[in-house]
Amino acid sequence: MWPRRLPLLLAALAGCLLPARGCVMCDPKVVEALNSLETDYLPGHLEAKHHKNVMQRVKQAVKAFKDLPIDEDSYMGVVDEATLEKASWSLLKDLKRITDSDVKAFCPNKCGLMMQPLIWCSTCQKQVHSCRKSLNCGERKVKVHQLEDMILDCELSWHKISQGLTDYSFYRVWRNNSETLVSQGKEPTLTKTMVSPEDAGTYRCELGSVKSSPATIIYFHVRVLPKRIVEEIPSPNTETQNEVAPGEVTLDRPQTATTVQSQSPKPEKVLRSRLLGLLIGGFAALIAGVVTARMLFSRSGKVIDFLKSSWFSTGSAAAQDSGVSKEKTKESRRK
Repeated sequence: MWPRRLPLLLAALAGCLLPARGCVMCDPKVVEALNSLETDYLPGHLEAKHHKNVMQRVKQAVKAFKDLPIDEDSYMGVVDEATLEKASWSLLKDLKRITDSDVKAFCPNKCGLMMQPLIWCSTCQKQVHSCRKSLNCGERKVKVHQLEDMILDCELSWHKISQGLTDYSFYRVWRNNSETLVSQGKEPTLTKTMVSPEDAGTYRCELGSVKSSPATIIYFHVRVLPKRIVEEIPSPNTETQNEVAPGEVTLDRPQTATTVQSQSPKPEKVLRSRLLGLLIGGFAALIAGVVTARMLFSRSGKVIDFLKSSWFSTGSAAAQDSGVSKEKTKESRRK
């Protein structure tokens, strides 16, 4: 099956040669670009069995123009440097536009069974082509803490563009190789909340197809860690989020309000809290002093009033006694 972009490639190469035409093969940059097309571009965009044939057709299309006359007065077989440079630049520009395109190869799936709709050039009709590769799409290791959510994702990038796919089925695989169906449906994920140590083990995800065989098979090895108490601080001997081993997934839920952080506070926060404590303590001491002063002042006023009242009462009593004694003295003198 010829690639759909081959006619476009040949047309671009043929239409950009200008008057120089076949002479562009004399430019080393053109030869290097054609070699890169053969070694770098085609392996990722065409099946290997067609590489040699495609390159032969491309080179023949470029060289064939040297035998065609441009007009009656043209002299074929020679070219000046300026014309060669212009023709080479035009060819390299169009060739780069083709190789830089995002058109992927047929059968982009690296594993599994993909059914891709293609247009067959012989009949110009659309048909479904089966891209058959290994059904086993690998194993993934998943870590999840106890009482948190476990999420197993079975979707691959090419699932959305493939035809003939049915349901995702998740199975629990036991030690005796027996299996138990856990869920089945259109959703590519399996979610289990509040996991416990009993949920650890092996799970298998199978994507069905309209064919007799499944489209993909993925295994998940789930490990349930102890309940999270404090926030874990990565150490040189532990794997961080950016250093997870290939094929391993760690499921971490966002920290809740009950999580106790074990990290030490920053010096700025410590100094700020101390200053705030000093301000609060000084304000409390000031209020206590004002209250104490008012209490003492009120008590001192009462003492002064008591002394005044005592002094006046004592003075009047003494005056009365002195008056009585004076009267008694006068009476005694009269007698």
